[in-house]
Amino acid sequence: MLFDLEVDPSWNDRSFLSDFYNEILHQDTCQSATADGIALLAALAVDDRVPPRQRFEAVQLLFSAATVSERHLAATWPAAPLHADPTSEVRTRVAVQSCTPDLLARWAAESAAVRLVLAGLAIVFPTDRTLPALTPRLQGFADQHPQGTDVGDYVRFVLVLAAQDDDRTLRATEELTHAYWTGTARGVPTRARALHLVDQMLTKIRTGLTRSTGTSTTWPSELWRRYSSAPVAG
Repeated sequence: MLFDLEVDPSWNDRSFLSDFYNEILHQDTCQSATADGIALLAALAVDDRVPPRQRFEAVQLLFSAATVSERHLAATWPAAPLHADPTSEVRTRVAVQSCTPDLLARWAAESAAVRLVLAGLAIVFPTDRTLPALTPRLQGFADQHPQGTDVGDYVRFVLVLAAQDDDRTLRATEELTHAYWTGTARGVPTRARALHLVDQMLTKIRTGLTRSTGTSTTWPSELWRRYSSAPVAG
């Protein structure tokens, strides 16, 4: 009913979702109730009645919730993150990890857009099964989106992270950050810097998905419609 205009033509699901997401991850911080809200986000993310755009956003919020500690560490280093709640952050991370296998199990049936953000979630909780699978699964994106585009750079960076080579990860993080993104201090642990960068990339991809016009580095709305309806090979 949330997304059915025939039920209530004046209903604004965007306003509802903004409020809902803000309650779960208020100002990008974990609170005592955040972990309890993760199950609701996961339910939205796996419900085929929910449009792909909103499911993309739900999975991205799961990624953000699971990486609060590392992203904030990268953003504030060497100072301690403001408003940090380590206990709530750990509980939230555990909650996201518990629902991640069910989300990744939907890969074959998911739209290409949702697959992109699922790849980001996969590198947060790497396993011996999921990481090797990312290379063939993302090859179609790499073939369609060259290096230097938002999607192309994101996919290639995820593949570097999947290789779990700290030197390569650090090198790629610094190269991409220098070229395009908000920088992080070199003293920050490599994983924290990398996840901070992935979060920025996902936000930019999401913005590109909703644009009515775009360049070669973004996704105009017609591409969003195409990527919402069918998976790419992989």
